[in-house]
Amino acid sequence: MHKTPTNRFFHLQPLPHMKPANSRRNFFYTASTIGAGVMGLPVWSDSLLDQLQSVNLRAGHYSPEEFARTEEFWYLIQKAYRQSPHFINLENGYFSPQPVEVLQAQTDNIAMINEIPSFYMRRRQFEEKAAVKKQLATLAGCTPEEIVITRNTTESLDTIIAGIDFAPGDEAIMCDQDYGSMLEAFEQQGRRRGLVNKFVELPLHPESDDAIVSCYEKAITDKTKIILVTHLINISGQVLPVRKIADMAHRYGVEVLCDGAHAFAQLDFKIPDLNCDYYGASLHKWLCTPLGAGILYVRKEKIAKVWPLFGDTTYPADDIRKFEHIGTHPVSTNLTIANAIRFHQTIGAARKEARLKYLKSYWTEKVKDTPGIILNTPFDPTRHGAIANVGVTGMTPNELADQLYHEFNIFTVAINNPSVKGVRITPHLYTRLEDLDTLVLALNTLSRR
Repeated sequence: MHKTPTNRFFHLQPLPHMKPANSRRNFFYTASTIGAGVMGLPVWSDSLLDQLQSVNLRAGHYSPEEFARTEEFWYLIQKAYRQSPHFINLENGYFSPQPVEVLQAQTDNIAMINEIPSFYMRRRQFEEKAAVKKQLATLAGCTPEEIVITRNTTESLDTIIAGIDFAPGDEAIMCDQDYGSMLEAFEQQGRRRGLVNKFVELPLHPESDDAIVSCYEKAITDKTKIILVTHLINISGQVLPVRKIADMAHRYGVEVLCDGAHAFAQLDFKIPDLNCDYYGASLHKWLCTPLGAGILYVRKEKIAKVWPLFGDTTYPADDIRKFEHIGTHPVSTNLTIANAIRFHQTIGAARKEARLKYLKSYWTEKVKDTPGIILNTPFDPTRHGAIANVGVTGMTPNELADQLYHEFNIFTVAINNPSVKGVRITPHLYTRLEDLDTLVLALNTLSRR
């Protein structure tokens, strides 16, 4: 990891509309006294990651849930990111900022490759990319022979949707809360190959996993070939029971394609544990890699049956590397994935998931009983991560998003789906509790108008 001078870090300063921090928080946000916190750390060591590793050793007895509330640790994480002081960013679902040390690594990788461009591409890129892919496979819990680095979730999943030989009359099952690009890809296969697309409706607040599984099971016929399942729904934040859906589907001989754009590196899991056949995700979301990195997992025995997007004669049909043939790759981005993995693992997947769930619960618990406020995300911690969707009675999603931004300097995104209407609130590890207090104040203010 590249060492980053401490002056590269600065913390998002309170905006004029923010309430003053209480004395405890002021204590933690005073750089000169941070060492007096319960972890007893100096202000800076040679590397921020060295400090995080020291915290891990000192607090190894904490459960992930206890650690999620240990603000001294998350103060260090907040300092790892560089954020604009001009607004509160609660729209991290599109893509997430890189920690400054990862950003510096990307800059260094770009400079290195720029010095030896063709030499690097012809002599070094394949070996170094293979090393990164091995690290990524370890993180995903699979073998390097089952994954390929892509540019995003859409490329990953479209590779499967376009690469399977569907016959006229074959059926695919999906829901209207799935990501639009995936639905469009299936729609194209309907026009191109006669694939029949069937939609199911999912409850926003399911009483049980069976309530979700049964929605898909009831839609299966003897013509069903594949089910698209979103691991963590991007518009509502609901986490679906992928393993149970996959187990059910396989009993009928139906394959499962899983959209993990928002789940990978946000939730603590291994891809094979889901028992899906195909899994696609974006690494520039919750793993915080440079923009333009994704992953495609294909179960080993399924590789041969899927055509790559581009013609390839270099590798046999059952070799995952056939999917890498997309032309010249963004190699500096691929190299920097290793730095993002190191940052992620230093925090710990279980601790990261617990913190993100805590941030979601922190603000939703404060507004869930407020008249006029509508929450479109389950409260059960097994059914959500960081993302939540909220609406205000009498306001369209666009009106709510505009008011939050123009009046309270809170940036979100409007969601106007037939099943989910509101704004998506997506905090990240660098999000301060004061920022979420401002959100609560804003929602309470708007709901009373």
